[in-house]
Amino acid sequence: MDHSTAETALVNPFASLPGAAAHSSYGRPAEGELLVDGENQAMAREVHAALHAVLNDPDFPCVGAKSVLHQGSYRFGLYPELGSPESTASLARDLYEFVVERPSIEGRFSSFIASFQEPKVRDEEEFERLLWKQLAALRRLDREHHAWAAGVSSDPASPDFSYSFAAQPFFVVGLSPATGRWARHFPWPTLVFNDHNQFQRLREEQQFERMRDLIHGRDEK
Repeated sequence: MDHSTAETALVNPFASLPGAAAHSSYGRPAEGELLVDGENQAMAREVHAALHAVLNDPDFPCVGAKSVLHQGSYRFGLYPELGSPESTASLARDLYEFVVERPSIEGRFSSFIASFQEPKVRDEEEFERLLWKQLAALRRLDREHHAWAAGVSSDPASPDFSYSFAAQPFFVVGLSPATGRWARHFPWPTLVFNDHNQFQRLREEQQFERMRDLIHGRDEK
């Protein structure tokens, strides 16, 4: 089943990239299962099920991630290798589809979760290098079509920095098999693209610090 909307098919500037369709796996949750297209559906469902198991643990510290999971307000994709051209083209295609669909996704929080089958990351430094390589490769494709998101900085050293794709700001969280921190540990390298605006709404409602402190406390425990 093709989950692409007619609107996305018309406007998605990444759909025609060489290899973009080959590894695309834009998946939607449905009663704990994953409805997904693509060549590797079985593996995508396996990784998705493992992610569900981690986030469903009662002691998992990130309450925002739990909320996204329970509300089904996320989309999920599985790609061959973190930072590779093949993965970048397909991820750009799917992340754009998420940007288009996001306003209609119900829930207080929304995220696009991208997991990768390779590489078997050996340490945190390697994962950090690959994370930035992947984000930079995405941006090289994106800047041909979109300016940096308004209202946020493009300088990673700035406190106002937020990653930008399709002119939308994202707070990106990395999960890695090499980290010792439980809240960031997952057997497959994973990038979680969180809608930056949801954190801004929390700040406006004076709830951001309370939620942050709650997560840090649970993580420390």
